[in-house]
Amino acid sequence: MGKVKCQLAMSLDGYVAGPNQSLDDPLGVGGMELHRWVFELEAWRAPHGEEGGETNPSTVVVQEAQDVGAHVMGRNMFGGGPGPWADDPSWNGWWGEDPPFHTSVFVLTHHRREPQPMAGGTTFFFVTEGIESALDRAKEAADGRDVLISGGANAVQQYLAVGLIDELQLHIVPYLLGDGERLLEHVGDLRLEQERVIEAPGVVHLTYRVLR
Repeated sequence: MGKVKCQLAMSLDGYVAGPNQSLDDPLGVGGMELHRWVFELEAWRAPHGEEGGETNPSTVVVQEAQDVGAHVMGRNMFGGGPGPWADDPSWNGWWGEDPPFHTSVFVLTHHRREPQPMAGGTTFFFVTEGIESALDRAKEAADGRDVLISGGANAVQQYLAVGLIDELQLHIVPYLLGDGERLLEHVGDLRLEQERVIEAPGVVHLTYRVLR
């Protein structure tokens, strides 16, 4: 049986996105700084169709995040703005025609939309029945492999609050955002047990087991 995992980059002062998030700036002011550590990794570049890149202690972390059977994400992470979808939606996510997931991705939304198949094996399914329904469908699609709750913060908070995440991984970046969207709020009586620490250039990867 696979695990339900989550992994997010976080600033030293506890934010996973900066202030003033928008369609033009989805990570908010300064939010991109939380992800600089990953952009030069070969393990990140190859699935995004880019050549070259380096290998360092972060490589295994990225490879583990890619080795999952299905993803769940919130509407804001998928993007396209709030409210109902257009009759013929042109927005298919931030990742172009060949997203890096290569699995089924279940998007939490309040508005119905037909599944969107993409190149490379990714299909986006839009789930209006709530977080448990989305997770059940993701587990079925994963067929015994891990499921990754990919974000954003609100989606992760909902899963943590009801105890549906087995493993939480935080990529702590030595950068101060000062404001924005925090992760560890509205998560109920969350108890964690540290399992692993990996130090790498520009980031420390902390893995916790979520205690029931």
